[in-house]
Amino acid sequence: MGNILMKKLHCVLVVMVLGATGFSGTAMAGEESGGFIGLGVGKTSIEFPEIDGRFTADDIGYKVMLGYNFGLLPALDLGIEGAYVNFGDFTEGETEVKQTSWNGFGLIGLSFGPFGLFGKAGMAAWNDEVTIGQISTESDGTDPVYGIGARLRMASVTARLEYEYYDFEETEDNSMASFSLLYNF
Repeated sequence: MGNILMKKLHCVLVVMVLGATGFSGTAMAGEESGGFIGLGVGKTSIEFPEIDGRFTADDIGYKVMLGYNFGLLPALDLGIEGAYVNFGDFTEGETEVKQTSWNGFGLIGLSFGPFGLFGKAGMAAWNDEVTIGQISTESDGTDPVYGIGARLRMASVTARLEYEYYDFEETEDNSMASFSLLYNF
C-alpha cells in the first residue's frame, strides 16, 4: 500500500514541476534542437617532459566540428560533438612536433536566451610526429579531453569562445584556447 501512495505522490510532483516550468515539448528548450557545423582557430600549447629535458611551445591551431543539440529541457543544453583538431607545428631548436586528434564530446550547458555557458568531456584519438634533427618518431593513443566555454547565438550562427584541455598520455600540458563560428541547421 505504501508503494502505491509513493507512486501517486511522485506522479503529482512530476505534473506540478512540469506545469510550473511551462514544459510543452521543446517550446521552452534552452538551445534549439538541430545540427551544427563549424570552424575554429586558436592558440595551442604543448609540453613534452621527455624531449630534450622539457619541450614547451605554442602555435596556432584549427579545428573542424560537427554536432547536434538536443533542446529537451528549459535553460539546459545537451549535445554531442565530433571534431578534427590540428594543433599546428611546434618548433624549438632542432625539435619539431606535429600533433592532430579526432575528438568525440558530450556537451552540457546553461542557456540564458541567446547567451550560454557550457562544459564538455570526451575522448581524443591523437597522433604525434616528433622530429629531432634527422630522427623522426610517431606515436598515437586515445585519452580524455575536457572543455569549458561560452556561446552567443544570432539567428543560425553561433560564436563560441572555449578552452580545451587534452589529457594526453605523452604530454604534461596540451591545450587549446579558441574562437569558433558554427552554422546551425
